Amino acid sequence: MAKDFIVAIELGSSKVTGIAGQKNLDGSITVLAVAKEESSSFIRKGVVYNIDKTAQCLQSIVKKLENQLKTQISQVYVGVGGQSVRSVRNVVAKDLPAGTIVTDAMIDELVYSNRDANYPDQEILDTAVQEYKVDSQYQQDPVGIQCTRLEGNYLNILQRKAFYKNWNRCFEVAGISIAEMLNAPLALADAVLTEAEKRSGCVLIDLGADTTTVSVYTKNILRHLAVIPLGGNNITKDIATLQMEDADAEKMKLKYASAYTDNNDIDNNLKYSIDQDRQVESRRFIEIVEGRLEEIVENAWYQVPSEYCDKLLGGIILTGGGANLKKIERAFMNHTHIEKIRVAKTPIQTVSGGNEDIKAKNGMLCTVLGLLAKGDINCAGSAIDPNADLFSTRTAQDGAPAGNNDPRPARKPGEVPKGVILTEAEKQKAEEEARLKAEEEARQKAEEERQRKEEEERIRRENSKWNKFKKGALRFVKGMVEEEE
Repeated sequence: MAKDFIVAIELGSSKVTGIAGQKNLDGSITVLAVAKEESSSFIRKGVVYNIDKTAQCLQSIVKKLENQLKTQISQVYVGVGGQSVRSVRNVVAKDLPAGTIVTDAMIDELVYSNRDANYPDQEILDTAVQEYKVDSQYQQDPVGIQCTRLEGNYLNILQRKAFYKNWNRCFEVAGISIAEMLNAPLALADAVLTEAEKRSGCVLIDLGADTTTVSVYTKNILRHLAVIPLGGNNITKDIATLQMEDADAEKMKLKYASAYTDNNDIDNNLKYSIDQDRQVESRRFIEIVEGRLEEIVENAWYQVPSEYCDKLLGGIILTGGGANLKKIERAFMNHTHIEKIRVAKTPIQTVSGGNEDIKAKNGMLCTVLGLLAKGDINCAGSAIDPNADLFSTRTAQDGAPAGNNDPRPARKPGEVPKGVILTEAEKQKAEEEARLKAEEEARQKAEEERQRKEEEERIRRENSKWNKFKKGALRFVKGMVEEEE
């Protein structure tokens, strides 16, 4: 099989998806393997709640991919998202002496100060630089400009610390090495949005099973990110109130549901079949679907900051499994009054592969494909021994199989590229290095202070001896003069 490939895993509310593929020189992606597992019993609203079950699921995903690839997987890319992810604006300012020219070091200092911002129970996953205010002017790149006050405007993307730790812990328990943790909403945006849409202003809405993620872009910059705890499963549960099982409700939704139905097109005598023995009135079914969907649309649109509502020349881009609902564009258009609406069912890059999920082009793999597109480290390990135990599972003690594991050193917060999230291990290493550096600086400062005091004492003593000599000499000269007189 292929010697080089990249592996990405998305932990979704309804399923965990793993994908292995290659990035070609022309920018296209060739998918080599796909694996899926149901996740609703241990992942809710995009958040890991049961670490052991999640770890078992991850092991199963990796094993399925390895069996398809006939090659061991040494590490994986993983996307981080879910209900607790949100964005918060932060401003860091620095007053400068008159005539100061802004340097890269000054920008780095602001970045580090922003990373030190304290959010109780929240972890800073990523930061999107908005702009810099140089005196009274806004600039994207202020280096080289003379000013007396420099202000950095940042959008910090946060997640609850407990959820972040769970995310890391489940991979540790599974014994799966993480090549990089990526900001899933940013990876998705880069996969499905065009440069023109990001530049002119747009809203990306990812309609998932348990959550809906809203990302706002203008001038190629992420301006706002929010995740609301509503998704396609809410529609399914509402349909289930018509006296049916969730599985039947899901089938009904896929077969009959529409995001918008004109009142004149509703047949009051029409009934939809649940099974051979039961039916529901079409009007009641339509009212339930549209009622819940209207709530999702309203809440998603409410997340768009008012200052950007009239700057969305790129329109609204819908993706995810929920975007497959019939007439979904019409539902959003009716509420937002934005006419430019596009449904993204596949990434911008050309994607090829024989898997049926790839051929479906239904938007449900856009995020995991976006994660794969971000990868630049080979995830392939050794070829699988056909005589090995096919049912063996890796453990945290075993670690990942040896392979072409890129020995990329752990990066510090100021060195992390956009969209990359430090793992807990990387953060701990960076914190330890910062602690050791602070201790070394304190030791050097104490040593310099000791040497300074010793030098002052030496000078004091020398001055004291000199003063004694001068006084003695004066007394001697004075005595000689008095004797001559």
